Amino acid sequence: MRNVYTVRQVNAYIKNMFTQDYMLGRIYVKGEVSNCKYHTSGHIYFSLKDESGTIACVMFAGQRGGLSFRMGEGQQVIVMGSVNVYERSGSYQLYAKEIRLDGEGVLYEKFQMLKRELEEMGMFAPEYKKPLPPYAQRIGIVTAPTGAAVRDIMNIARRRNPYVQLILYPAQVQGEGAKESIVRGIQMLERAGVDVMIVGRGGGSIEDLWAFNEEEVARAIFDCSVPVISAVGHETDTTIADYVADLRAPTPSAAAELAVYDIQKLNGELNEAGMRLSRLMRQKLQMERMRLREYETKLKYLHPVNKLREQQQRLVDMEDRLRGLMEGRLTAARHRLAVYVEKMKGLSPVGKLNQGYSYVQGKDGKTVKSIRDVKENDRLSVYVTDGIVYAAVAGVKEEEHG
Repeated sequence: MRNVYTVRQVNAYIKNMFTQDYMLGRIYVKGEVSNCKYHTSGHIYFSLKDESGTIACVMFAGQRGGLSFRMGEGQQVIVMGSVNVYERSGSYQLYAKEIRLDGEGVLYEKFQMLKRELEEMGMFAPEYKKPLPPYAQRIGIVTAPTGAAVRDIMNIARRRNPYVQLILYPAQVQGEGAKESIVRGIQMLERAGVDVMIVGRGGGSIEDLWAFNEEEVARAIFDCSVPVISAVGHETDTTIADYVADLRAPTPSAAAELAVYDIQKLNGELNEAGMRLSRLMRQKLQMERMRLREYETKLKYLHPVNKLREQQQRLVDMEDRLRGLMEGRLTAARHRLAVYVEKMKGLSPVGKLNQGYSYVQGKDGKTVKSIRDVKENDRLSVYVTDGIVYAAVAGVKEEEHG
């Protein structure tokens, strides 16, 4: 009896055969894209076909790094991957790891290799990027003299600032000798002393743009002392020159916008700055006038005339005070003198005389106070109110006290 196998066994056997085949483990397949579908999971399902047949393909989401463009119907591509069997359906398919547009594969490999090499050398490092001058007066342009790129740059420069000088080096931008022409243009404009340089061209295929992927052009841009704006192709095109340049513009028109300052905007900024300066000056003058008035008031207060006036007033006050004190002292002295006068009046002999009394002096001028101070026939002087009476002692008599 013959051996009977299940479908699963057969599919597993075939899968094992595919797995053991070395060639199918890493294979390049060229064809036209059809039935391309981007799944919500991130996987891409499509078919490759040519005039003789079709093969199913899938690129899982984890492999999307190997795809640098968006796939579409009818594209001619080269897919690198492995062929294996999907056991559930028993069908084989190509599991893609890298997908490139046909005709650009070799150039793309060369581009990636040079990019990695120059990046490792530090030529893309941001610390080497030179800033653009804010107000460039002379702008150098390295591009084809008859292309759309130079016309776009001229139109935008004329609109933004007609006073900027544009210096064109008519370079060959594709084909044999293009890289040498671009390098000469960069070096010549650098010696001419331009403020900033635009190096680029309009869009095209990778072959058309290849001169800007050459190492010689990259080194010329890197060694240039003048800031360089790379403006190669359209926004989606990327070249080695874009990585090396000090600034990348998506298009030549955008490069002109970056290099040429807008004079109308500058005039507006200057007018605004002038008004702001005038406003600040007015405020400053107003503040200084206020300070001057304060100093004037302070000076008036501290003026010597005011000081003299204050001292004069102080002297007047002191004089009034002194006069008041003196009058007070005089009044008190007059009062005391009146008291003393009254007292003296009570003690004065003349006052006593006015009351009918008199006093007697002997011949020696001494006052006679007792009968013992005189003797009979002594000459006496008797003082009365209106004069002196001269007398002689007739006798003395001692008065008896009971």
